[in-house]
Amino acid sequence: MEFKLPKREQFSNKGTFGKVLNIAGSEYYTGAAYLSSISALKMGCGYVALSSSPKVLNTISLRSSDIVFIPIADVKKRIADFDVVSIGCGLSTDLSVSILFKSILESLAEYPKTVIIDADGLNLLSKMKSDVKFPQNLIITPHPKEASRLLKVDMNDIIEKPMQYAKALTEKYHCTTVLKMHSTVVCSVEQEIYVNDTGNSALAKAGSGDVLTGMIAGLCAQKMSNFDAARLGVYLHGRTGEIASGMLSEYSVLASDLLKYIHLSIIDYLQIDEEND
Repeated sequence: MEFKLPKREQFSNKGTFGKVLNIAGSEYYTGAAYLSSISALKMGCGYVALSSSPKVLNTISLRSSDIVFIPIADVKKRIADFDVVSIGCGLSTDLSVSILFKSILESLAEYPKTVIIDADGLNLLSKMKSDVKFPQNLIITPHPKEASRLLKVDMNDIIEKPMQYAKALTEKYHCTTVLKMHSTVVCSVEQEIYVNDTGNSALAKAGSGDVLTGMIAGLCAQKMSNFDAARLGVYLHGRTGEIASGMLSEYSVLASDLLKYIHLSIIDYLQIDEEND
């Protein structure tokens, strides 16, 4: 395989496999915070901290004992402790959140490690002035509608010419772009293109993108390059959908079901990799 899963050192601890800070969730979108946090852990990173409002953290604490919690009021002073920051899943676009997002983005401008912006983070980004300083190692993960807001172009144009507009997003934000479509397009900072060939309609469910964000974050935490982590994350996300739909049908797969099958996509990938060596 062109891009390999990170090796698992046996003499290791949770710090060996990286720490993800996930700034996500709001009162009506607690599921996004949960899905994006657990999927990062399922990809092998050693530690995930979720930062959100007290109400969201209380809700998620009832669902999982695997996630560490940081009150949103304390998040800016903790950013430097982490190897990856993901922001946006289920965040909402309320005025108070918009102010908070801008403040956090300013704090991330000098952050040298990977920052992933998804979902409502992208919607908030699309409303910001052009003089905003972006993180140095940025990944964005828009679907066509979010991409149309970021580029101020018609969504149908993006659907018709995804590679062209993935490159345009990369150029505008100096980032790795994951343009989520039937055949997702990943564009590197150097304008290298990868078109994914895994996945099916099972992934066309609310929350599926949150799972993908977590998967990419988990790989970045293990020191994969942004482009390789994005490519492998998209590939495995698609395979997870294929495997899950083989058990549940393309109709009945939920985003939460994907969490139960990520390990099988990893096992499948490792077997293919071993056969090719």
